[in-house]
Amino acid sequence: MEYTLTRSKRKTIAIHIHSGIVDVRAPLNMSKREIDRFVISKEKWIADKLAQSIYRVNARDWFSLDFGDTVVLRGKQVTITAQLIDFVWYDDNHFYLPAGLSPDQIKHSCIELYQTIANDVLKDKTICFAEKMSVEPSVIKINNAKNRWGSCSAKKSINYSWRLIMADDDVIDYVIVHELAHLIEMNHSKKFWDIVKNILPDYKERRVCLKELQHRLGLEDWN
Repeated sequence: MEYTLTRSKRKTIAIHIHSGIVDVRAPLNMSKREIDRFVISKEKWIADKLAQSIYRVNARDWFSLDFGDTVVLRGKQVTITAQLIDFVWYDDNHFYLPAGLSPDQIKHSCIELYQTIANDVLKDKTICFAEKMSVEPSVIKINNAKNRWGSCSAKKSINYSWRLIMADDDVIDYVIVHELAHLIEMNHSKKFWDIVKNILPDYKERRVCLKELQHRLGLEDWN
């Protein structure tokens, strides 16, 4: 089985599958024979994960949007609708875009709408929860993060990926409360989770829904 090998001062060997590539990370002093033996012992696991990775890569390559398709906004399906206009706008059921756009232009117009909506909704929700939790972020920003829904810096800056606006409101609220809780506890200790649970007793269920959205977006190319 072909794989890329990266050696470092790590203590253990690990296998990472990404974009259809098998990446083995091993300690500096581990022999090639030991590494090969380990890879062979994980052959079935690697094959399964590699198949899943290739499927995701292909799905993203095939991802395309056209008029009449639906996309998700705050957990609800909205229809991409062509109109004789030269600007983009939306309501609860539609994303209205200028007629005649190519699939790539449609996708980027949808991203533009998502970013606009995220800027309004996520900031307003954060302010409301911040008051409830008696915390005050220094700034609230919307970014293009692909692998993180949100983050909280040591300078009390709260950041969200615009992609979070695809989640339903219960899930959005979980991410917001999670990041605001870091203004009190900059870790994931029991005390941290107690803070989250005090605001959202069902946060574990909401977290499961967030993972489901993450899996879905792993099959879509929103870059």
